[in-house]
Amino acid sequence: MSLILFAFVARVRDGLPLSASTDFEHNKELQERKRQLKTISKALAFFPQRGTVKGHELNIHFISSDGVSYMAVCSSRLPAAMAFCFLEDLRWEFTACFDSTTVALATRPYPFLEFDSVIQKMKHHYSQSGGPSLGSSLVELQEELKARPPPVLNLEDMELSNGTANGHVDSPAGSGPNQRLEPVTAPGILSLVLNIMCAALNLIRGVHLIEYTFQDDYEGIWNVIAFLTAFICCLCQCYLYVFYTSLKKLKSFTLLTLIILCNVFLYGLRNTWQLTFHIAVASVSTCLILSRKLQERMADCGV
Repeated sequence: MSLILFAFVARVRDGLPLSASTDFEHNKELQERKRQLKTISKALAFFPQRGTVKGHELNIHFISSDGVSYMAVCSSRLPAAMAFCFLEDLRWEFTACFDSTTVALATRPYPFLEFDSVIQKMKHHYSQSGGPSLGSSLVELQEELKARPPPVLNLEDMELSNGTANGHVDSPAGSGPNQRLEPVTAPGILSLVLNIMCAALNLIRGVHLIEYTFQDDYEGIWNVIAFLTAFICCLCQCYLYVFYTSLKKLKSFTLLTLIILCNVFLYGLRNTWQLTFHIAVASVSTCLILSRKLQERMADCGV
């Protein structure tokens, strides 16, 4: 197995991939390290300029300079000084080929494909010769690493920083545009239609009572409030079924409780069959809301 298996260049600002070496190894740990490279690249601004992520047989080393980060997946048999020496050489080669303005204006992933061959040659040289051609630079780097050893990062730090960089909280099912629910079912569509019908009935009765309440019977204001509250709760149930929100179970049972209380309060203005219909629709809608789960997303293991 090669000492340096994979090298990767990314922009620090947003983790945009700029160039990468060819991957000839396909073992499981390498694929996991490549996934972690992507995690690191999304949160480079939160990490120090130099760092290491240790694994069982493969380690990740990276350095960042002038808005660009250089990362490599290396065998644990490769000394850290040698790995960082490789990254320093990679940095010098990259800055000689591309200026900061060109890097800043890049908009698509891997815009510098011509640099892939340079990375491949350097990787081959280090793996075959066992080190750089200039021994003095390696000695200097060894002394620098002894004086200021690179921090060793753990996976928890990476995941937390990656979530912060992308505006997410540390929750496996946080709300946001990336959370997608399972497809709507036929019973779900029926419950939406019935809920909208119940909401319309509550609104019509409530608006109709407003006229008589303010003219003749001010005590009837509570009936108006009950109708309008039930109207709002029905619309909220539709929203909870269509869109994902946090605390869904608590919100669902709260809405169901309010609908039941409102309809019980309106006993007399509605007969038993009407009350049963409204409460049954709300109960079925609650069950469907709670049964509609998030879609499972495929793990993105590419870099």
